[in-house]
Amino acid sequence: MTAPHDRPTAVELVAAVREWVERDLVGSAQGKLGFDARVAANVLAIVERELESGTALAERHAARLEALGVADDAELAARIRSGSLDARLDEVRTLVWESVRDKVAVANPKYLAASDQHPMP
Repeated sequence: MTAPHDRPTAVELVAAVREWVERDLVGSAQGKLGFDARVAANVLAIVERELESGTALAERHAARLEALGVADDAELAARIRSGSLDARLDEVRTLVWESVRDKVAVANPKYLAASDQHPMP
């Protein structure tokens, strides 16, 4: 929670709406409305996790990019395409893998359990 905002926090508000959608809509709605309710609950869960992570994921990603000497994802992609990072392929692979893991942790953390059973080669 940051000033000047009081409780409930943005995370708490999103969680409350997600819980209501899951409890009152998903279980009772049929057909398209049921599907839409499940999608809405999933979207709210993603927003909740993104808010909870704060700036930590962005800071970690920026640090990884800086370690490779690139300013952003666009420059990273351009340098991968040009071959200028070929000598550092293991570092690039690690950066991309860690970035994908961070994204999946927000989008659907259930997939991380499966990836832990089959880690990147």
